This record gives sequence, C-alpha cells and structure tokens, in this order.
Amino acid sequence: MTKKWWIAGAVVVVIALAAFFGPKIYASFQGDDAPAATVSTSGAQAATTDDLNGSWTIVPGDASNTTAAGYTVDEVLNGSDVTVVGSTTEVSGDVTIADNELTEGEVVVQTNSITTDSDRRDNQFRGNIFDTATYPTATFTFTSPVDLSSVPKDGTVTTVKADGTLTLKDQSRPVSVDIEVLQSGDTLIASGSIPTTWADYGIQPPSLGFVTVEDSGTVDFLINLNSN
Repeated sequence: MTKKWWIAGAVVVVIALAAFFGPKIYASFQGDDAPAATVSTSGAQAATTDDLNGSWTIVPGDASNTTAAGYTVDEVLNGSDVTVVGSTTEVSGDVTIADNELTEGEVVVQTNSITTDSDRRDNQFRGNIFDTATYPTATFTFTSPVDLSSVPKDGTVTTVKADGTLTLKDQSRPVSVDIEVLQSGDTLIASGSIPTTWADYGIQPPSLGFVTVEDSGTVDFLINLNSN
C-alpha cells in the first residue's frame, strides 16, 4: 500500500508541475516579434531609367530593404496578446513588365526555411501545421495586369493594387493585395500583406489550452527586383 501511495503521489505531482510550468515554458519563448517588413525609403535614390519594360528577377536586396516573405499571426497567451512573425529570405521569382504594366509574374517562398524567434514554434510549423516536407513552397501568382505608371521616379513610394492567386499547402485561392512600390536607382522594391484565413488553405492553428492562435493573419512579402 505504501509503495502504491508514493507512486500515485508522484503522478499527481508530475501532473501538477506540468500544468503549472507548461504555460511558463511556452511563454519563455513567446516574446513579440518585429512587425512584418515594409518598403523603406532610407537611402533611396532617384530612378536611373524611365523604361520598366522587360523581365525582372527577384534579388536579395540590401540592409534597408531585404527580400523576405512569411506570415504574421496574433495569439493570446495566458491572457496576453502576442504577435508572431515568421519570415525567410529564401524567396525567388520573376515578373514581366510591358507598357508600364506588370503583365505576369510569380513569387515562390521556401516554407521549410521560415523562422520565428522560437525553434519550438518553428518545429511545430514545419511539422503539424504546414508539413513543409510535403509542401515545400508557397506561391503568389499575378492573375491580372498591375498598373505601374504611377510609380514615382524621385525615390518615393506609391501604392498599387494587385490581384493574384495565393497557394498554401497546394490549396489555391484568389486574393487582392495593396502593394507599396519604390523605384530606387535600377531596382524595383515592393511589399504587401495578404489577409489570410488559415482554414481556407487546410491550415489548423494550434491550440494548447493556455494559448490560442487566431484563425486568420497575413501572408507578407518584401521583394527586390532587378531587370534582366
């Protein structure tokens, strides 16, 4: 009887400790991330060409505007609001411009390289949430022309609207997004955030009892493009 009592007591203690420390362990790596990147005019130069026509390829960019893409989502952790930002610089793609219109193009993101401020969260994303081994890329494809005639030549930013198809986990949905565009020297820089309901793409936000992840967020991008 004594042995069974001690075993039962130990089990109760372990469960109690897990209930008490579980949220605290999770909280220890849930600090707010920086917001998703937007176009910066720091160091921007006047355009070196008026002719945007041709094929443009995504390039890494620089410290002021680094090519990156990922997601932003809010969660509630023990009653506290936390904003989580995941991003990667492994972004590729091309666009075609003719008569000051972006006529076609695609942005491809390597999902397995998306990271936040927590390895544990990232492992959940790569496994249970997105299954990056099965779905290694996410894409945005332009589906209608984008008017670029209003893009300033003086190193300032304008906003254009783009329609496209967002594909996550092989689920594709039509989307519209406001894109900030900057022409600096011979580089086009663009950023945007696409409002996204995760269930539309077969993505189930995790719930661990003490943390609740919102059902929607944004898919974010900042890209630099150079003419070929």
